[in-house]
Amino acid sequence: MVLAFAFGAALLPLRSHVSVSTAALVLVVPVVVGAVLGGFIAGAASVLAGFLVYDYAFVPPYKTLTVGTAQNWTALVVYVVVMLLVARIVGDLESSRDEARHGRDVMRRLSEVSELLVGDQPVDRLLETIVSSAQKVFNVPGVSLLELEEGRLVVVASAGEALTVEELRHLDPQSGRPIRVGTTSGSSSDLRTVALASSGRAVGILAMRGVPIEPTDSALLNTFANDAALALERAQLREQALRSQLLEEADRFRRGLLGAVSHDLRTPLATIKVASSTLSNRSATLTSEDTAELHRLIEIESDRLTRLVTNLLDMTRIEAGVLTLVRVTTSVHDLVKEALDAMGVTLNDLRTEVDVPDSLPDVSVDPVLMGQVLVNLLDNAQRHAPPQSVITITGELREDRVVLSVADQGPGVPPGDQETIFDRFTQLSTGGRAGLGLTIAKTFVEAHGEQVWYEEVSDGGARFVVSLPSAADAGA
Repeated sequence: MVLAFAFGAALLPLRSHVSVSTAALVLVVPVVVGAVLGGFIAGAASVLAGFLVYDYAFVPPYKTLTVGTAQNWTALVVYVVVMLLVARIVGDLESSRDEARHGRDVMRRLSEVSELLVGDQPVDRLLETIVSSAQKVFNVPGVSLLELEEGRLVVVASAGEALTVEELRHLDPQSGRPIRVGTTSGSSSDLRTVALASSGRAVGILAMRGVPIEPTDSALLNTFANDAALALERAQLREQALRSQLLEEADRFRRGLLGAVSHDLRTPLATIKVASSTLSNRSATLTSEDTAELHRLIEIESDRLTRLVTNLLDMTRIEAGVLTLVRVTTSVHDLVKEALDAMGVTLNDLRTEVDVPDSLPDVSVDPVLMGQVLVNLLDNAQRHAPPQSVITITGELREDRVVLSVADQGPGVPPGDQETIFDRFTQLSTGGRAGLGLTIAKTFVEAHGEQVWYEEVSDGGARFVVSLPSAADAGA
């Protein structure tokens, strides 16, 4: 309205030079500006102000609202009608632009929310994302997400104002009290619930204080609820699948462990049992050599059982994720000597040859873990080597890497098993089962950032090779 009076005042000095129709055209501008800024109502007010200015200042007789001729009446009526139409058209156009801007904003918010929901998140983090996104997008005082547990609704995530005890009691299915459900408009204090359902089953309930008033916001809430339900169901199914996978892995580990333990326990226990029974049989006639041999067998198999228990404890540490390294600068000679001492009389039926040059650099390893690696490789060689054969321990530099190898003259590993020989509880093509020793050896070596692998021997047998971290490289 003010703009119409301002335009009239600015045009008044030129009244003698402009026609009545020209003045009407100039007064269109305030109407358009009013409709753009305030919609149809503001535009209609500008039409009224323009009518008064037009009639008072530019339609003879001047300075009065009296209209002198029919022609002037026609001009005023046409002005009012045309200006009202212009105000309506401009107001509708601006309203359409506002709706378009709001629609783009809605789509942008929905896209942002969808990106948040489609990401792979744990269930607890996804629940927090759903409630925080709902509160931010729909600008409501508070949002809570509830799930049904043992017949009762329990709040699993909330953002903003939390639900009161009375409101929770009201939402309880056993309360028998009705609540509003859906996305229809309401006051900001209303508590409404929106069901999150997917694949024909409810996965949660979204409780909101107040719901969107705009129709586009209600549609957005429906879309948000569907996306949230799908994301929540997917996260729940993923966790269920992970739990099932872990249970299957645990069951496979249990069965494999039982198989491996029974495989490794059977022979030493049987030997100890036979030897001890023979020694305790008073009717048996034994020479001193026989008695010494039986005692030696008991000692050998007891050492083997000790190594088995050590491997089981090591496997427990590996599964629990508590394996730690304590690196010490050690000579390769010392590692080999301690491993041979640990084997004790177990290798008495075999000849051992050690070829470790004095020029080999020291290595930075955990001597306990790496010593167990060598013991396991020697035990594996002893179990597969023929009596009176040779086990060779070699140390060398290969492409500036320190490596130790343990070779035996046994049957070797079939080609089909060479890739899986280090896998836990692997079933060999020959019908036997690999024990824990090689698996633990591989784990301990890889914990050092190194590798262990199998090599064929040209004249028969098997060679297992371990790379060791040089102390010089570790210091650098």
